[in-house]
Amino acid sequence: MAVVLEVKDVKKRIGKREIIKGVSFSVEEGEIFGFLGPNGAGKTTTIRMLVGLIAPTSGSICVMGHDIRKERSKALANVGCIVENPDMYGYLTGKENLIQFAKMYGGISKERIDEVAEIIGLKDRINDKVKKYSLGMKQRLGLGQALLVKPKLLILDEPTNGLDPMGIMDFRNIVRTMAKENNSAVFISSHILAEIQQVCDTVAFINGGEIKAVESLREDESSNSGEHMAIVTLELDKSIEILRKLSYVREVRVDKQELHLVLEKGTSAKVASELIKQGVIVEEFYKIHQTLEDRFMQILEEGEGKDVAAGM
Repeated sequence: MAVVLEVKDVKKRIGKREIIKGVSFSVEEGEIFGFLGPNGAGKTTTIRMLVGLIAPTSGSICVMGHDIRKERSKALANVGCIVENPDMYGYLTGKENLIQFAKMYGGISKERIDEVAEIIGLKDRINDKVKKYSLGMKQRLGLGQALLVKPKLLILDEPTNGLDPMGIMDFRNIVRTMAKENNSAVFISSHILAEIQQVCDTVAFINGGEIKAVESLREDESSNSGEHMAIVTLELDKSIEILRKLSYVREVRVDKQELHLVLEKGTSAKVASELIKQGVIVEEFYKIHQTLEDRFMQILEEGEGKDVAAGM
């Protein structure tokens, strides 16, 4: 798969403060990439650099091989985006708004405008004034504007704001179809972790202006993903000592008087057998189905721990 978006060692300094501290990641054709972080983590600043609203202090951002600072027009010609709340002309109809955007892009046919209206589910309301639209309908129209050019990179910042559950499902289908049929890369920033988990292939966690991890959400496709298991036993210290000597146990930690483990795939039976062989009474041993929220909180807590250690 070709790389559509490549971000290399991007930094952004405002005055003496470094907001973004050497961020690097890439998004390939057909990939749906989630971008997560708490408020103030650097998400909005990064997105504003991706769409050319502000320039990085150093590093490079390339879209389809074109550096956004050196070849701005060529790079942005491949980009469709919704950043924050989409601006629409309330006194115009939905279709007239799309026509206005089509004129700015150039080369957009009337057929494509009609096609987009159907894709975003506004075919029956496209001739109504936008001032009569709900917030969710305006969000759909904003998405339609971004889809007009069949972009190779679609950037969406909080795209499901104002959408009801049916609208969120429709949005999910539109994004998947866009990625598959147009072989586009989709970059989504959202605070709705469950939605990111439903739609994205890969997710990057950003905090304090740094990428803390980039991970696959398709566990069965990720060769590096392990099994997450929990053990309930009264012999915590003895169990930890045994487990840390096993090469296929990647991580051991105590959580609410349980042992939480990350194991190499297919080794859970070996772990149970080893503990029993060494006389540990295992009361429960079960698989943890880790949610994106769990992983998000884990990364934030790890970051806080490092900050505390650094200050000591």
